[in-house]
Amino acid sequence: MTLSIILMGVIVGFLVGMTGVGGASLLTPILILIGIHPSIAVGTDLLYNSITKLFGTVQHWRQKTIDFKLVKMLAMGSIPGVVLAVVFLKLFNSFFDNQEVIIKHALGYVLILVAFATLFKVFFGHRLKENRWQLKTLEEKRWLTITIGAVLGFIVGLTSIGSGSLYAIAMLYFFRMIPVQLVGTDIAHAFLLSSTAGILHASMGNVNYTLVFNLLIGSIPGVLIGSMLATKAPTTVLRTIIATLVLISGLKLI
Repeated sequence: MTLSIILMGVIVGFLVGMTGVGGASLLTPILILIGIHPSIAVGTDLLYNSITKLFGTVQHWRQKTIDFKLVKMLAMGSIPGVVLAVVFLKLFNSFFDNQEVIIKHALGYVLILVAFATLFKVFFGHRLKENRWQLKTLEEKRWLTITIGAVLGFIVGLTSIGSGSLYAIAMLYFFRMIPVQLVGTDIAHAFLLSSTAGILHASMGNVNYTLVFNLLIGSIPGVLIGSMLATKAPTTVLRTIIATLVLISGLKLI
């Protein structure tokens, strides 16, 4: 079992490094489909993602490709949003005792959303023209930014999915920035969000630390190898295939 988990980490890390598609949208449904309880899968994936995003955040901080003002404003909404999601799960489980079913179904719907968001980014992201939101200053979009953070933060806290992919789509449409800055800002915010959510889920006993460790053993070399081969791979084709697999996983979980 340990070897298969490490191998899973290698495959997920490799695909993330090669395509940039979020690890959570690949890993969480796989964990559930192989028999891990939904709440444990979500909590484990969040903590795992927090550690992996830390390395990316440090690298982008060195490259000065993080918009810290945007990260701060998104976090003003996303951190309360993720806290609210975890509290909701705890209260819901206290009254109805079907937390696992709620997480599983929510996960399915969010996976479908992520799949379509990924396909949109692949095929139409480069065609987006400047809109009135992009032309406004960050301060003028303050409440919109905080609201986006809160709504998507709630989704991440509930399912572990979207800390990268959904925020990336929102930033692509509402904010004007160069691609490398979008990626750096997305990763830095995802680190804060997944760390907060991971700690909250850990406090509820929803983290399998051995699973996190084994996944990291595999995913770190997987990401490095995938990143090195990224320039030689048909990225658009791979992202499309992965988005299709994510969509199928979402449909299976509903």
